[in-house]
Amino acid sequence: GSHDTMTYCLDKRSAVSGNESKLVKFLSKCMPCIVHPIIMKWSTTQVLTVTEQLEAGVRYLDFRIAHKANDPSMNLYFVHMVYTTVTVQDTLWEVLRWLETHPQEVVILACRNFDGLTKRLHNHLVACIKEIFQCKLCPRNVMPTLRTMWQLGHQVIVSYEEDVELEKHCELWPAIPYWWGNKTSTRALIRYLERMKQRGRPGKFFVAGINLTENLGYILLHPFGSLKKMTLRSLPCLKIWIKQQYPGPKKECINIIAGDFIGNNDFVKDVIELNTKI
Repeated sequence: GSHDTMTYCLDKRSAVSGNESKLVKFLSKCMPCIVHPIIMKWSTTQVLTVTEQLEAGVRYLDFRIAHKANDPSMNLYFVHMVYTTVTVQDTLWEVLRWLETHPQEVVILACRNFDGLTKRLHNHLVACIKEIFQCKLCPRNVMPTLRTMWQLGHQVIVSYEEDVELEKHCELWPAIPYWWGNKTSTRALIRYLERMKQRGRPGKFFVAGINLTENLGYILLHPFGSLKKMTLRSLPCLKIWIKQQYPGPKKECINIIAGDFIGNNDFVKDVIELNTKI
């Protein structure tokens, strides 16, 4: 999986998301030349396009969806502090084109965040998803083994983090839990993940996020840093942790593993190779 999948196309000229603090919005308006480059450095978690991520082997896409404040249109974008240049609809069509040339591949689309979405915009988003993927959508009453999905022509599982819409549409699956450590150090993140494993894995899909998270203190201590530098330093230790994991139904088993800058350090290869342990 890729964490914050769409941040490779954040808009440098975008306003700060409505979900951000008043202080961040104020500073962004008062000192855009200083604050905006900092936001971009610490918001970008991927450099590969969605098609390149799929080609690399990513099968869980983390879509943080938003509607821009004061935008009269129905256009929806992705968001991570700022909005993306591409729309949700165009990205869904891009995923469909890739699936049509890879008929035995299955992807999970985790639709989350929903910054600024009204009931009307939720209806619009779900209608787009159904129109674009049609019979490729796997309903949640299907046990999604690969064999079953191949037989039925299903290639897409949509996890939707909004219960009201979930009740209305059998094509939407419940929100997939994401183990987010919110840690600035690799050791602290690994300790968090190990604690979560000790509690026992959820019975259905879940994500172990190996992504580090900056905070204001960390940014001030690393004025020339970026999320990419922070991530790349952590990858050797996280690589060791990944190789020690086991997939499966047992208490301490792992399901989906999602990270930042997934094109680096054999991350995808290491995760896929865990399947040989089954």
